[in-house]
Amino acid sequence: MTTTQPASERRVVANVLRGSIGNLVEWYDWYVYAAFSVYFAKTFFPADDPTAQLLSTAAVFAVGFLMRPIGGWMLGRYADKYGRRSALTLSVTVMAGGSLLIAVTPGYQTIGIAAPILLLLARLLQGLSVGGEYATSATYLSEVASTGKRGFYSSFQYVTLVAGQLVALGVQIVLQQFLTSAEMNNWGWRIPFVIGAGGALVVMWLRRSMDESEQFKAAAADPENRVFIGDGISEHAHQLGKDKAAEAAAAKRGEPKPPPARGSLRMLLQYPRECLLVMGLTLGGTVAFYTYTTYMQKFMINTSGISKGTVAWINFVALLVFVIFQPLAGALSDRIGRRKLLIFFGVAGTLLTVPIMTVLGNTKNPIAAWALMMSALVIITGYTSINAIVKAELFPTKIRALGVGLPYALTVAIFGGTAETIALALKKAGHESVYFWYVAGCIAISLTTYFFMRETSTSSTIEAELSAASDADTGVDAGVAEPDRPLATVRD
Repeated sequence: MTTTQPASERRVVANVLRGSIGNLVEWYDWYVYAAFSVYFAKTFFPADDPTAQLLSTAAVFAVGFLMRPIGGWMLGRYADKYGRRSALTLSVTVMAGGSLLIAVTPGYQTIGIAAPILLLLARLLQGLSVGGEYATSATYLSEVASTGKRGFYSSFQYVTLVAGQLVALGVQIVLQQFLTSAEMNNWGWRIPFVIGAGGALVVMWLRRSMDESEQFKAAAADPENRVFIGDGISEHAHQLGKDKAAEAAAAKRGEPKPPPARGSLRMLLQYPRECLLVMGLTLGGTVAFYTYTTYMQKFMINTSGISKGTVAWINFVALLVFVIFQPLAGALSDRIGRRKLLIFFGVAGTLLTVPIMTVLGNTKNPIAAWALMMSALVIITGYTSINAIVKAELFPTKIRALGVGLPYALTVAIFGGTAETIALALKKAGHESVYFWYVAGCIAISLTTYFFMRETSTSSTIEAELSAASDADTGVDAGVAEPDRPLATVRD
């Protein structure tokens, strides 16, 4: 295996910034749908009941999540074969197309049923994009980060993820100052989607100049990764031809030589424990995140009875503070470990979700509402700040993007994407408080995972591979774990 020389800190920061800016725009495009759905719901869905309109847009929001596992598989596999940079560039291109489609689609009264169909199509494109974005971004930031600071640098995934939501809210606040309510409902909501499409095109160009992950380049050059599908000679020859064609295409694009095509899902099945661990890690975190962020805006308007303008400011300030917490908690995890922060989130989330949501639903005081939302965001920081690095530390380079992306996206699609729909359906049925217990129960399930898992910062495949590469070049047998097989992830 070739040596992977540690990049300078300045180079690391530059790559993290370029990757993070793209991540911000992608998540802005994803969240602007949720931020402005209170305005465009009546454009795409004919109904007199505001809750029914919101439920319809929430359903489309949830359907978009169904594409995330497909995006996690397609772009994760692409990232493991052709590089993190190429996959990130592709994902933002698809996102631009989805945002532009929403921006230009006429309303229901103009084109009838075609309006919600096109909205759904656009959301599916965005789901495909963001499904691949998460895994590839988590993988890229974890791999380019400096040893001993991976928790800190990888936390910028959620810094930019939440910052994307903040920008969406910021655009909403600005538009609310200059446009009337009627103008926002009629055409003003289209402006943020135009902004998102334009920003995505800029990022598409920006990402082409990012450095490729050194670990990917080392894995691509490693002859041990030249694994073939099947055992027959003809299959060997067929795969060799495909490998050479892929290498020639990559060379023309100026990219590093990719590992050969292989049965990616078959490879992933070699890591069942790690895949189940990713799902267990994600379950409570994704339900809590979408509850405390995207659904919180509708909850305060629909249940607490706070005005739309005030709710926008409450969400903006709370999320701004939340962003600041991410690198602080990420840096803390580099000192005390990842598992302690996860357990903090699991215990506090299980015990305090019901009281926080119950009190928040019965207050009209903006300051009290902000304090309650902020307390929930402090709790979830234990998950959001480090979930990317924890998952990346479980898999070897050759399967890392797919290993992180597919089980994560499946869990988010099933639980995160349906959170808002379940909450609104229970409210419509007159049983809203049941949803509070549902969130607490999901967090409790994840808490059991956090309790039994091993500390990943001390059993990281990222560090094991770097150590193995260094020892191979120096001819030293360090006795480290085989990098192609992750260390155990369950406590003894």
